[in-house]
Amino acid sequence: MSSKFLSPALTAAALVAMFSTAVAKAADYVQAPGSTLVFATSYDGETFTGKFGKFDTKVSFDPAHPELGTLEVTIGLTGTNTGNGDRDSTLAGADFFNVGKFAQATYTAKGFKSLGGDRYSADGTLTLRGVSRPVTLTFVWTPGAQPTLAGKATVKRLDFGVGGGDWKDTSTIPDAVAVSTKVVLKPVN
Repeated sequence: MSSKFLSPALTAAALVAMFSTAVAKAADYVQAPGSTLVFATSYDGETFTGKFGKFDTKVSFDPAHPELGTLEVTIGLTGTNTGNGDRDSTLAGADFFNVGKFAQATYTAKGFKSLGGDRYSADGTLTLRGVSRPVTLTFVWTPGAQPTLAGKATVKRLDFGVGGGDWKDTSTIPDAVAVSTKVVLKPVN
């Protein structure tokens, strides 16, 4: 039916309805208990893992429109635990996280890309020790009443000045550090 047969009010109402259904609204979530954020690397060929003491995640996401997604993570570096007291105190020191000066790191991303199925990627920015660099997080989104975001990223520690002094030697500690997370989420009320 041509718009010349519709009244101007009906035409305007039809356009408003058409555009309002085309604009997606992402759901907002915050981190729920049971979430983890860990890293894995090696020292002199021996692999070890570490768990960050505290982190907080906020996600806005609609799987039908991943390009509208946002992710904000605040990572507390104090209390990072690898199960070895000497290593943990070294990580907290000036050559590594320097928690006295940089108590937290942040990761932010805007606009996700679908990788097929429930897999996505987020090209975000990690700020660690006052240095900001791009880091890509790939993740699986599991929908539900408490959706989960299970993701992995590779962080080049030397890009952020982590492991200074004698620790710059990548034959002792590799530059690439694997980071993984499982974030249990709950809707924002």
